[in-house]
Amino acid sequence: MPLPHRPVPRPPAGPAEWFTETRFGLFVHFGPYSAAARHEWVMTNERMTVEEYARYVDVFDPDLFDARAIARAAKDAGMGYVVLTSKHHDGFGLWDSAVSDYTIARTRGRDLVAELAEAVRAEGLRLGLYHSVIDWHHPDFTVDHVHPRRDDAGAHALNDGRDMARYREYLHAQVRELLTGYGAVDYVFFDFTFAEDKDGWRGKYPEDWDAEALLALVRELQPQAVVNDRLGIPGDLVTPEQYQPDEPMRGPDGEPVVWEACQTLNGSWGYDRDNTDFKDPDLLVRMLVDTVAKDGNLLLNIGPDGRGAITPHDAASLAYVGEWMRLHRRSVVGAGSPDPELAAAIGPGLPPGVVVTQRDDRLYLHLFAWPFGHLHLRGIADRVRYVQLLHDGSELRSTRTDPDQKAWNTNPGGQPPGTLTLHLPTVRPDVAVPVVELFLDRA
Repeated sequence: MPLPHRPVPRPPAGPAEWFTETRFGLFVHFGPYSAAARHEWVMTNERMTVEEYARYVDVFDPDLFDARAIARAAKDAGMGYVVLTSKHHDGFGLWDSAVSDYTIARTRGRDLVAELAEAVRAEGLRLGLYHSVIDWHHPDFTVDHVHPRRDDAGAHALNDGRDMARYREYLHAQVRELLTGYGAVDYVFFDFTFAEDKDGWRGKYPEDWDAEALLALVRELQPQAVVNDRLGIPGDLVTPEQYQPDEPMRGPDGEPVVWEACQTLNGSWGYDRDNTDFKDPDLLVRMLVDTVAKDGNLLLNIGPDGRGAITPHDAASLAYVGEWMRLHRRSVVGAGSPDPELAAAIGPGLPPGVVVTQRDDRLYLHLFAWPFGHLHLRGIADRVRYVQLLHDGSELRSTRTDPDQKAWNTNPGGQPPGTLTLHLPTVRPDVAVPVVELFLDRA
């Protein structure tokens, strides 16, 4: 039976401004599943009971979890915020909870949320917390079609005596702890509602969490925080996962929405030792640029190993992106899709592989493919006052096509009148994605 509808007050104006300004964040998935090293869904993928999964909880010892190193890696990669899994679907908490003994505080005397909160703030970054509304450990959380016990003999009888009302009370108490015990929390990433019935099981709907009350709790305790859309009711942003949208995302009425692409390095969120299906670091840079050009954020995940260390591969990938960001930060941070008028003018003539962002009076052309000799820009020649390569600040010569200019011998032509032709060096700059910066007239 649905819970009574509660009106949810909207956040104060502009709570997402810092979020859309930063454009780039680090996701950190870590828990006992990291010791199993076979995907963060190992408990349900392998149909484990709580007792069987306990062997990972018993040995889970994050002795190499270094919050300061994680925060520094995020900052060096050009990221503006870090989101840590306070609790994943297995129900194990990474903080000191007063309402549960199933936490790292009880098993190892640590509070990883507190450690990361301090480290993130020391680096000038924003703190985000991922919190699963699913809990495969809690005795009152009912079995459903993604639950580890779904295929047990007589599985439906397992729900006898389970009470989602008691679980909701527990869930809300944990969220209250996280939002009152760690200072400012800038982003709350809930995960996830599956509002469908399947294989003879009832799914989990917004009323199972009392989603509106949870959202209201965030608004009350952390009014500045942005909240995602995975409670099954509208939040402040939408979160496409493991794919790149084709264009800026829009709501049901066609209005622009704040969005964030959630991406892994190898298809697994938690540490997955034998999964080597890693994205090339240059692809990560192109994904970041593609996201920003469509007015989105990129939340890029790492899965620390079973002892809590950033793996060498993850560290190298972050460092690669960070080196590109060191030289090209201003084409991403504070940037977004170009002004519609500019986009309409410049877009039709752009060759394939040129992705455009804009920040204030600057346009940034990200060249996924390096053109030979020239790059022709239409419709904006009278607005461009200076052109340079961003990575080294070196000028690019440019010429404007006269109405009667024809191609002849070594003189390029054949472009519409008013075309701005940029003269590129033959040798492609030695960066992941070269960027041309155009200074526009401010008028």
